Amino acid sequence: MTDTPLPAPRRVVTAIDAEGRSYIAEDGVSPAEFVLPGSTYRSTNMWRTHAAPGAIEAPDDIAEHRGVLPPSRGTVLRVIDFPPIGDATPQERAAMVKAVFAALYPDADHHEGSERSASMHTTDTVDYAIVLEGEIVAVMDHDETILRAGDILIQRGTPHGWENRSDHLARIAFVLIDAVRSAAA
Repeated sequence: MTDTPLPAPRRVVTAIDAEGRSYIAEDGVSPAEFVLPGSTYRSTNMWRTHAAPGAIEAPDDIAEHRGVLPPSRGTVLRVIDFPPIGDATPQERAAMVKAVFAALYPDADHHEGSERSASMHTTDTVDYAIVLEGEIVAVMDHDETILRAGDILIQRGTPHGWENRSDHLARIAFVLIDAVRSAAA
């Protein structure tokens, strides 16, 4: 199954000029985009902060970001286009997911070989996953749910995976916030 790629996410960045007036400093595609060869899987890093609270005037260094995790005490905003699984075999899906994790997310705790989903992984982050277009299945260890455009999942350092079982691309915006596990967890 093939689907027409979605247009690249548009990134609009504001700033303050020398007179203290706001303006649009940048309007276009992010300089930090990855498309998996031979696929419509696209991961676009949009912005990151290095601390909380973040410095409003901090320069744009998103092109330097590597991995899935945000900077220590920081955040990263990422938009991912998930292609439909289609008729891919479980082995083909696992190979694609393994390629994505190897290329982009080597710092994630990828649960390779998971019986629930080839994409199962864990990060020490609190994530806001906002479905912008299409639908995606959020897979947990014990259950799963379908999320559709407008739905928001708050992922709190749990093992999870993503599967697009629909016939069309799904676009999800993720805000990852660095987090720590409490000693009682």
